Amino acid sequence: MADKEKKKKESIFDLSKYIDKPIRVKFQGGREGRCPRLGANWAGFHQNQAGKDSLLFSLLASGVLKGFDPLLNLVLDGTIEYMRDPDDQLKLTEDTRQLGLVVCRGTSVVLICPQDGMEAIPNPFIQQQDG
Repeated sequence: MADKEKKKKESIFDLSKYIDKPIRVKFQGGREGRCPRLGANWAGFHQNQAGKDSLLFSLLASGVLKGFDPLLNLVLDGTIEYMRDPDDQLKLTEDTRQLGLVVCRGTSVVLICPQDGMEAIPNPFIQQQDG
């Protein structure tokens, strides 16, 4: 019988180069911010201040990557959440919430990108109107 060695499964992403560096993570469900506390209350519907049900949109989070595993579970430090407008969930406000050290569940991760080198640009798909 031949010796069978189990090959270690490697992650598709090499996040080791981002350890101790700020990253942005987008999650399905929840809100948009810099690394969320994920849980059952973060997905689905919630009641806004007017008492009406509204759909929660994806969460965008940023923090310093402290650790990860092959399932994309992440540990982020110095995490900040960006709050959405309660009346229009498509709009982010200037309000943020400090969350600190957070463990993010990998099954909710949609996007990971480095924070350094990112800058806001105008939307190239919106036609500029002459004033």
